[in-house]
Amino acid sequence: MEIDGNENFSEKRNEHHEGLHKVNTTMAIELIEEFLKNKVTSSILYLARQNMPSHWGGFIERLQLLVVHSTALRNSKHTTPDAFLQLTSDTHRVLSREGKTISHHEFHAVMFSGSLKSSVGQCHGASHSAVWLPIDLFLEDTMDGSLVTTTSAVENLISLVKALQAVNRTTWHDTFLGLWIAALRLVQRERNTSEGLMPRVDTSLSMLLSITTLVVTNLIEEEESELIDETQQNPANQRKEKQGKLQKGLITSLQLLGDYEGLLTPPQSVSSIANQAAAKATMFISGLTVRNGYSMSINDMPVNCSGNLRHLIVEAFIARNMLDTSAYLWPGYVNARANQVPRGVPSQTTGWSSLMNGSPLTPSMINILVSTPASSLPEVEKIYEIAVNGSGDEKISAAAILCGASFVRGWNIQEHTILFIINLMSPPVPADHSGTESHLINYAPLLNVLLVGISSVDCVQILSLHGLVPLLAGALMPICEAFGSAVPEVSWTLPPTGEELSCHAVFSNAFTLLLRLWRFDHSPLDHVLGDIPPVGSHLSPEYLLLVRNSLLASFGPSTRSQLKLRRYSKILSLSVEPVFMDSFPNLKLWYRKHLECIASTFSGLVHGTPVHQIVDALLNLMFRRINRGVQPSTSGSSLSSGPGAEDAQARLKIPAWDILEATPFALDAALTACAHGRLSPRELATGLKDLADFLPASLATIVSYFSAEVTRGIWKPASMNGTDWPSPAANLSSVEQQIKKILAATGVDVPSLSGVLWLHFLCH
Repeated sequence: MEIDGNENFSEKRNEHHEGLHKVNTTMAIELIEEFLKNKVTSSILYLARQNMPSHWGGFIERLQLLVVHSTALRNSKHTTPDAFLQLTSDTHRVLSREGKTISHHEFHAVMFSGSLKSSVGQCHGASHSAVWLPIDLFLEDTMDGSLVTTTSAVENLISLVKALQAVNRTTWHDTFLGLWIAALRLVQRERNTSEGLMPRVDTSLSMLLSITTLVVTNLIEEEESELIDETQQNPANQRKEKQGKLQKGLITSLQLLGDYEGLLTPPQSVSSIANQAAAKATMFISGLTVRNGYSMSINDMPVNCSGNLRHLIVEAFIARNMLDTSAYLWPGYVNARANQVPRGVPSQTTGWSSLMNGSPLTPSMINILVSTPASSLPEVEKIYEIAVNGSGDEKISAAAILCGASFVRGWNIQEHTILFIINLMSPPVPADHSGTESHLINYAPLLNVLLVGISSVDCVQILSLHGLVPLLAGALMPICEAFGSAVPEVSWTLPPTGEELSCHAVFSNAFTLLLRLWRFDHSPLDHVLGDIPPVGSHLSPEYLLLVRNSLLASFGPSTRSQLKLRRYSKILSLSVEPVFMDSFPNLKLWYRKHLECIASTFSGLVHGTPVHQIVDALLNLMFRRINRGVQPSTSGSSLSSGPGAEDAQARLKIPAWDILEATPFALDAALTACAHGRLSPRELATGLKDLADFLPASLATIVSYFSAEVTRGIWKPASMNGTDWPSPAANLSSVEQQIKKILAATGVDVPSLSGVLWLHFLCH
């Protein structure tokens, strides 16, 4: 800053420059005044004062110097030096008083407004609140099933909540209450949604009961770690005055949450679990003891003992040791009268209680454990130990249990269950292992159960919410490398169905799951149009490994890290050694070929090579149903007779990576034959299906190759209607009406469109 005193101006400066300098100085003073008066900018300055005291001190000194020496300030028509000095010297008091008053009125005006109490507002999130709107937007973004993120929603939400609390200057109980209401609105929107092929209720419940509870838990632990560090550095500080501020805010917010009954109605799928939580509290305050693992039947349930989502939130915090059973005594928490409480301990025990008491894993118990989530960490640890040390059948059963309800709806122990599953995917090398074959091959049945168990849409999304996608990718890559390099000569029989399991099947399950973690489904056309970053800059296997290495390296000796590690199971041991793509040569080679396939002109095939022989075998496999007895060949448009399908199957008893290497050439030959009229579009589609049935992992190459060919635009359109392919024209009218009905339910009025436009809409 320059002082605009007369002594600072050279006599040689011309009058024009002097005038500009004075105008600029006056404008700067007016801007500073506006910054200090404006609510938003003053909030930012207040944050700077709190977190950057040295910089703030220098800033105030310069402003005071301006008040003393500036003639522009003394001549200002908008302010006086005294008023300007008052803004700088009394900022803390003015901002604190104004901020608390505004936030209090704004928050409670919104919370108790009719729009929030109305069913429409509760279900669809209508609210006049702009204070907590960023949380609503963030939660809605996380529900986008097409996005798989590598960062934890917990960490992102912590940053957002802390920023909103600081900028809005609200109390922590108001901040937490805003977080609960945003998460509850998300659940209500998902339970009533008519969008998408399937509801995302389980994912939204995970956001409410696992992610948001972890957000608050981490905030409280962060406060605790700061207090510990302050005490160690300065034992004489005022720790008692600071301790428990966030903990008290948690309790107050959950007590106030009971006023929003409309938002607390649980989805039908979890109403019985909510009723169990309410019954547990009812029996506790009546002096009856219910041990963990016991459940109450419908006949034993007290009258009017209906539970809601607040009961589940409280139980989640009790399970994480953030609350104790004194929460059951909150006013209005228990809605059943004392004379309605049964006078006997429920006699119905769950499978988890029997398991902890030493009962073996019988088929009936396995079914119960798969469909009933574990309620505590020791229960999940028990199953994990069986999956590690049990017999072959017990390991498979334990893996299925971990991937069941405990994964999807075990909100209190969800992050532990995920880590156990990922750890099971990376079994250690046995001491007696020998030979060049990977030790993972011997774990094929166990690994396949885990891969299939976590492949659903909800499971992948829950993994993404917890930020554990990089760890999962690091476990999947060795499986892909090992099973993709193995010759499928050995198979396993899966109990109890007796289904045969091959190396190709395990590879396909692992490979397709890995592809879903890095947005493989985007076509080259998306890159060309700019909808997503160019090839190589979006999520990739290399990037996932780098994030995985960084994530594991973050568990350091800091107080916060130690408090965080304290919550994890003591029997869990994750390898923190960094892993890079060079450890997986076949995967790295395929990925390079994949990028070449979608980004450049397709290269020709050298005849007489092993790849050429595999291509011919793939073509015979794909088109074995053609009655002409001839197949498309790799010579282009010509056709030649080939061996039978059985011979082709035998010739394809080779590693999956070799098949994937040859697949693009087989697709090119088939498309060339189709373009020259030697193969019909219907026969081409049938052949692609047969290839995908033989090796499901080949779908990745099919998608990348054909999407790249569409982008290049070098092939003529093929007729798919008439006798070759059923025309959709007859169904377009009914489809149009169904689409209009769905859109009308959301309040959108769509004009009539032509059949071609509707077909374009359906294709997208």
